[in-house]
Amino acid sequence: MELKAARTDLNAKPKVISVEKVEADVEKEGQKIFYFDRENSHKDLMEMVEYFEEKGYSVYFREVRYGLDDNDYLYEVHILA
Repeated sequence: MELKAARTDLNAKPKVISVEKVEADVEKEGQKIFYFDRENSHKDLMEMVEYFEEKGYSVYFREVRYGLDDNDYLYEVHILA
């Protein structure tokens, strides 16, 4: 499964990151916070959360709003080993 990481510039395209890369980063550091772009479907993000919970990780997922516009948000996922 591939997800889009949060943009670092408003005009840039989001970078694609695989769940395997996310898992490798979490295993390496023990915990990690990831930010995902609003272009990801909520369903795909929930599948990722379930994937990590089935492997025994604790996962905290939330939507972060950073502006007044309805499209000014991103997703934050904190994964703990």
